[in-house]
Formats: sequence, structure tokens, C-alpha cells
Amino acid sequence: MPALKKIAITVTSAALLSGFVLSPAVAADKDKSDDKQPKPPSTMSSLGGEQLGKAGTQVNLGTGAPVLPKKLSGRSWIVADAESGDVLAAHNAHWRLPPASTLKMLFADTVLPALQPTETHKVSESELAGVGEGSSLVGIKEDHTYTVHDLWLGVFLRSGNDAVHVLSEMYGGVPQTVAAMQKHAEELQALDTVVVSPDGYDAPRQVSSAYDLTLIARSGMQKKDFREYAATASADFPGEKKKGKKRESFEISNTNRLITGDIGVDPYQGIAGVKNGYTTHAGNTFTGVAERNGKVLLVTVMNPSAEESHAVYKEAAHLLDWGFAASGKVTPVGQLVPPKSIDTGTTIGGKGSTPAAGAAQGTGGQEEATHASAAKGSSGVGVALAIIGGLLVVVATAAYLVNRRWPLSGRGGRTAPAADAPDAPDAPAARDAGGAKAPEAAKTAEPAASAGKPADGSADTP
Repeated sequence: MPALKKIAITVTSAALLSGFVLSPAVAADKDKSDDKQPKPPSTMSSLGGEQLGKAGTQVNLGTGAPVLPKKLSGRSWIVADAESGDVLAAHNAHWRLPPASTLKMLFADTVLPALQPTETHKVSESELAGVGEGSSLVGIKEDHTYTVHDLWLGVFLRSGNDAVHVLSEMYGGVPQTVAAMQKHAEELQALDTVVVSPDGYDAPRQVSSAYDLTLIARSGMQKKDFREYAATASADFPGEKKKGKKRESFEISNTNRLITGDIGVDPYQGIAGVKNGYTTHAGNTFTGVAERNGKVLLVTVMNPSAEESHAVYKEAAHLLDWGFAASGKVTPVGQLVPPKSIDTGTTIGGKGSTPAAGAAQGTGGQEEATHASAAKGSSGVGVALAIIGGLLVVVATAAYLVNRRWPLSGRGGRTAPAADAPDAPDAPAARDAGGAKAPEAAKTAEPAASAGKPADGSADTP
């Protein structure tokens, strides 16, 4: 009998992947528990491939491929090759769910090119009036002046809704920002996404999907400034200005636990971003990017039901481990589609517009601006830092991802022209990656930065 070369699996329970059969009593209890969980729609988008439109887990295991991790509880998740666009495995990839602060990736991808990092802005009371109750905050004060660079650190590290609203007002107002984000989502073919608030705060009809968030992250990672902010572990943020005294700063640290670590969560080797989130309605959400041996993977996990602490990070790490082990041993279940304009190389004009994702960035403007150069933990190149047992560890591969180009073919094949090679070994960024001085252990933001359990929750992910 010929050997079986490939196994196609479509399952709705991680238990089926673990090779055991539940006893009738346990199965009955599980069925009761499952009845309480929302079910994915029977019909979902098949953008990117027919299998991606199916409910349940989709994976095509080849010879020698590892089975998927056990006990995955996310309502939706996806593992994809960041450069080829191959989707290695997925679970309810197009299920439209509340995104929480992972939507800030779309906000940044839309607004970053329009504002210069050195621009300063004095915050008015009205600009903070629309911040949702219980939001995660970085601690912006009215009548205080901040640079655009400061504000982006507040967005990426502390998931500050106050920083999002100030940047939105600088962009032209919240309604204009939301409209631009929606337009950009459509350009990226993130068609499951409906934008209502720029910060991801719970709002009626606001949804995205694991597939869309992965597309959005892939687009954002085309921009060096986006990569730098996403990989920054900690930074100094301007504090309150007191009369007669020099304005002091306080340290903020990234709430992405796969970068900074936490009790029960080890920093993930090779992690370089991207964004985490939490709201009461959305639960925990996370999109991450990591590199291992030249292979770059994206993973998104939405709303795991597991009650263990930091389940979203643990499941994302397990999926990344699986993806690196399975790469080349599985047949893709679909593709991350290119932006609409990538085939023609056209660029969308006007304020707030962004180049077609995958097109090489120019040598001027924000692409060359080292936005995170002053950030502790970035050393100018966004080196991710991790705290393990009181020891600071530099994750050098984050610098590799920050400083490289991200070639995309637009049709799934990988292209790597010479111009897209990583920085030369003697470049300043490369020296920083190997010789950066580790900052002190991350401190918590001043009390005003996040009072109580935030509804947006990126600063307090259970």
C-alpha cells in the first residue's frame, strides 16, 4: 500500500488533533460547554482560498509535518509566511470579531506617513474628550506639548487611546481618520473589517478577522518606522510639567508580553512586534511577527476561551513554534492576498494615503527617519528586550527584522532584490543591534496613565 503523502484535516476541535477520543461523559460535558460558546457563521469569505472560508481548523499536513498544538482555544487564528503570503494553517480565519487594540495597527498604517515625527502639538481638552471610559492611557495631559514621536510611542507601547485621539485630531479629526482607515482597509483587501473607532475601543458593528489583521500587520511592517515602534520594548515619555521645574519623564514599557515577558510568559525568541489588545467584548487579541533562521512568520489569535493567564500569548507562541517547524512540510491552505494596487504599482494620493504595500519605500521622508532612536530598548533599531528572572536579554533578531526590507511579490512568490537586503554590517543600526546597552528594568507608568482595569485593556491583558 503506497505511503500517504498528505493529510487534509478540517476539524472544529483541537482535541481531534491530539489523537485521543473523549469518553462519553467528558464529551457530554464538553458539548454543554461548547453550546455556550458562539459559533462561527456557516458562510464566511473565501478570500485567499476556498479552505479559508470554511469553519473549523484548516491544515494540510505533509510528510514529517508536526501536528498542531493541543488545546488551542482561540475563536479564530491564523499562521502565515510573512513574505510568500502562504497561510500554513488557520481556524475560522474570516470570522468577523471585535478586534480591540489590534485595530491600532490599521490606524498606524494609515496615519504614520502623514505626520512628521519631529512635529510638536499642544493638546487641548477637546482632543481628549472622546476617549472611551476605562480606556488604556499613556498619560497625556491637556495644555502639554508632545512630539508626534512621543505620541506614537504611546500608541505602540501603552496602547494609549489618548495618544490615538490626539494623533487623529492632528490628522484632521476622528471622522476623517476613521474614513481613511476604512479606505485603506479596502485597499489592503481587508474586507472583513469595519472601522468605527480609530483606537479599537468597543463600538457597535466594529469588526475585523484574523485574516484581515494579518494582512494589516503585513502592510504595516513594510514601513520602517512602524517596525521600529512595534519592536520597542521601553521608552521615556514626557511627564507632567510643573511650574518652576524642569519637565521630567517616566518610563513606559511595551504591553506585548512576547517582547517584555511577564509572570508565566517568556519573551519569544525572534519576536519583533506587532500589537496586542483587550476589551470586555473582544476578549484578548494579538498579532505577532517573528523570525527564525531567515523565515518570517505572522500569527494572529482572537479571543481564546482558555481561562489561564495570558492565554493569547501562549497560544500565539505555540502556533509560531508549530509554523517554524512545519514550514516546507505543509501545503498552504490559502494565501494572504496583495493590496489592490500592488499589481499596477500605483500609489494612492492625498493626505493620509499610503504607498501600495510591498512597493519599495523611498530613501527620503519617514522611511529614513529613525523614529524610535531615542527609545530605551530600541537603541535606534527597535531591539526587543526581555526580562527573564531579573536578567535583561537582547533579542537581536528583532533588529534584523526592523532594518531589513520586506519584499512582497503580490502573488505569493518571494522576491528579494539586492536593494531589499538588510543593512550592511558596518551600518550604525547593525552596530547597535550587537552592542546596545540594555536599559534598566521596565517601570510602570505614572498612576494617571492607567487607572483601573482598562476597557481597551492592552495594558492589562488577563
